Amino acid sequence: MAASAGPADQGKPLPQAMGDVALGREVFRFETFGNEGFWTDAVRLPAGIMAARVTPMQALELGLQIDADAIDSATKARLAAELRADPSGRSSALLNDPNVTMALIKANAVIGMAPKGAKVGATCALCHAMTDASVFKSPKGGSIGSRIDGLANHSLNLGKIFATAANTRALYTVAQTQLDANHGKTLGRAPTGLTENSSEADFDAYFGNPRFYPIGMFDDTFDGNGDPMHNSPLFRQDLAAPYGSEATFTKIDDFSNLVFTTLFDQTMLTTPGGRAFVHKLAGAAGDEMIADYVKILADTGVTGYPYVRATAGGKPGTLTTPIGFRVDNRKLLALNAYLSSLPAPPGAFGDRAAVQRGRALFQSAGCTGCHNTNQGRPVPTTIHAMAQIFPGDRPVILAPRTPPLNAVQDTPGSFFDDKMAVVNASLRGEKRGVAMPLLLDLARKPVFLHDNSVPSLDALFNPSRGRLAPHPFYLTGGRQRADMAEYLRSLDTHSR
Repeated sequence: MAASAGPADQGKPLPQAMGDVALGREVFRFETFGNEGFWTDAVRLPAGIMAARVTPMQALELGLQIDADAIDSATKARLAAELRADPSGRSSALLNDPNVTMALIKANAVIGMAPKGAKVGATCALCHAMTDASVFKSPKGGSIGSRIDGLANHSLNLGKIFATAANTRALYTVAQTQLDANHGKTLGRAPTGLTENSSEADFDAYFGNPRFYPIGMFDDTFDGNGDPMHNSPLFRQDLAAPYGSEATFTKIDDFSNLVFTTLFDQTMLTTPGGRAFVHKLAGAAGDEMIADYVKILADTGVTGYPYVRATAGGKPGTLTTPIGFRVDNRKLLALNAYLSSLPAPPGAFGDRAAVQRGRALFQSAGCTGCHNTNQGRPVPTTIHAMAQIFPGDRPVILAPRTPPLNAVQDTPGSFFDDKMAVVNASLRGEKRGVAMPLLLDLARKPVFLHDNSVPSLDALFNPSRGRLAPHPFYLTGGRQRADMAEYLRSLDTHSR
């Protein structure tokens, strides 16, 4: 029998509509749709950066990336001279001057922080772009060089960046909360949750603690739970459907619209459509969370919201317009095209004999029951049920919901399924489970599984993790695991 090259059931094809690639690049890099109001006037991130006197070196240590091509020639020449004298940058006057940080932001040189007049917004590039580090690289992951769009920023300490803001409380809906409707229970990595009465120091302590909000992760669900997931790449998104680790969205423009209309301006959740969607997801707990959020905004003097420019219309609760708003669809489709055009990095080839042995193992050990060997082919669109990918899944029902939504549920003692407790593919009538990831750029990836729970490829396949652990597909021999790791690190879109 011929070795399998992938599962027989590849799932239903999920083609994506495409727009203009050049416009899509501008959207990815610089478009905020008005969210600069949220980040400047509500969260007050620029004010916090200035108050904390964050230097460029400290920003780089937080994993931020600096576009050298956006720096004026005189400053670039001076920086080059300082780095020639001290390649570590420790004695660089420019890299240790807090005034230079805001100058770089205003010059549009801090990737993902887009200046809009006197305000600063956030773009897709913040979490999904790197540089080639041709000018400087911080040991903690930040770099200065030419942009490389689409790469996941595995070193971005987003929690610490949030904690630097002057009003971190405005991020309440993506924090780990403790709600009366949930009888004081909290879901996340912290022992206790935040409330509407928690102080700014309490919020900073949560977001700034990497045990609660790990480096390289972003909490992209406004569910009041502490469920950050690891940043994912945004190259070759034509191969990646469905979208989100929980496979909620079949169209990437719908996923992008959700990001722009909610996550990049969480005050949009206070609109009637936002309230309706959160109620649909979380019932009384969702209602309480939004009421608490409105109180926090009032207590911290936030006015004039919501900020994002979007067209009202469509039914709240649908994937096309989850909160009844949609940003410029032409730009969303252009973003589709750009994300699909971005090339995946070449594979990392070390021991080619090990790569060949690893490929044979990939087929013989059953990996092709879920994954394809051909990485230039779209990933299978089927969703794998939680009990299949996580045999230790023993969920407790936390709240009933109206079908097709499944009940809010979670397995105590595990972070793996936290992300799917409230937001999952049951929004579109599918099962609670996980989507297949792109097996690309794995040589750069420092941790594995969306919850950061596995520290290496060797550990991923090591049976010491136990039969009930997430992704319990193991290789008993160290040599086998090393060969499999070599193979996976070698994968790119030319791999067959």
